[in-house]
Amino acid sequence: MSSSGGQKTSLRQFSLCCIMVACCLVLFFIYYKPDIKLPTLGIYKTCPTVICAKTAQDQDSTSNCSSEQHLNTPQSDTKKTQVAAVDAEPDTVLLIWMWPFGFKYDLSCSIFNITRCHLTDNRSLYNKSHGVLFHHRDIQGTGLPKEPRPWFQKWVWSNMESPANSAPIPAVDNVFNLTCNYRLDSSIPVPYGYLVRITSEDEKFKLPKKNKLVCWVVSNWKTQYKRVQYYNELKNHINIQAFGNAFGQHLSDQDYTDIVSSCKFYLSFENSVYKDYITEKLYSPMKLGSVPIVLGPPRQNYEDHIPPDSFIHVSDFSTPKELAERLFYLDQNHTEYMKYFNWKNRYKVQMSWFGKEHACKTCSYLQKNRGYQTIHGLNKWYWG
Repeated sequence: MSSSGGQKTSLRQFSLCCIMVACCLVLFFIYYKPDIKLPTLGIYKTCPTVICAKTAQDQDSTSNCSSEQHLNTPQSDTKKTQVAAVDAEPDTVLLIWMWPFGFKYDLSCSIFNITRCHLTDNRSLYNKSHGVLFHHRDIQGTGLPKEPRPWFQKWVWSNMESPANSAPIPAVDNVFNLTCNYRLDSSIPVPYGYLVRITSEDEKFKLPKKNKLVCWVVSNWKTQYKRVQYYNELKNHINIQAFGNAFGQHLSDQDYTDIVSSCKFYLSFENSVYKDYITEKLYSPMKLGSVPIVLGPPRQNYEDHIPPDSFIHVSDFSTPKELAERLFYLDQNHTEYMKYFNWKNRYKVQMSWFGKEHACKTCSYLQKNRGYQTIHGLNKWYWG
């Protein structure tokens, strides 16, 4: 009996101990919260670079992309300050860093129906300017800004001279964001002239009186020029009345207008042959009612700018003599000659405004294109 009673006592003690241990464990797990992290295997640690880049543009600093975006707080605050300063400007500010060839123009763009553009040559506005316009031929004399470029600012390269008449500058090959040039593949193309639709307010074209067959006005005379060589051959087959400083006859603007309008044909010969280099030597005769005979880039390039039946290209003929024969034929066939003016029933010539039009169209472009852009290899693009 004593042995059985002892066993029961031991069992009661053991059970009581188990109950106490169980209670302690329950209390432990209720009040103790272990900091356990399950492995993510890297699936959500960061997002792909491309997605992060786009998200950074579309969202603010609370983006869920990699926390690396938030490490540089002072720089982020500076950028926010710059953004606020730019957004506070009511107009797009374009700083004209140098006047092209020293030629100044008024700073209003109303003539082009362009509004909210603030053109200025005040360099103290450099840090607020959305764009800075540089004229290539004046860069070496004036230089570029010494201050760092604000992140939102675009530098614009402008040049209306052909590659033959403007040397490349190696130091600026990769510093510009945009180009403003006569070439159609420029960021902001501004050709020497262009055709615009006529309106009911425009006078109907009337052919000016003609008393000359072929004319040429030229000042820049160099024997190695292709145009000079072609002229020297062509004049052996047809009479050409030549004017200008190269022939000792300086002309006023009115003299030029009177002479060109009185010529049936005009030699629109460019001083150098490059893509889209089609100057006032073409557009002025077209405007004054003379048929241009062009020497420059290929016919197809001219047709990018003007109708194919509005001009005569020297390459249409195998020799200057054949061209002369064609001109004699047109001189005797008025109906055929007048076909070269059919375009005037639909269009009129608009000459570009040197400097001013480049600035205004650049400002308009900046208004519509706020994204980042840059030009790599300017010299290769332009000089080849």
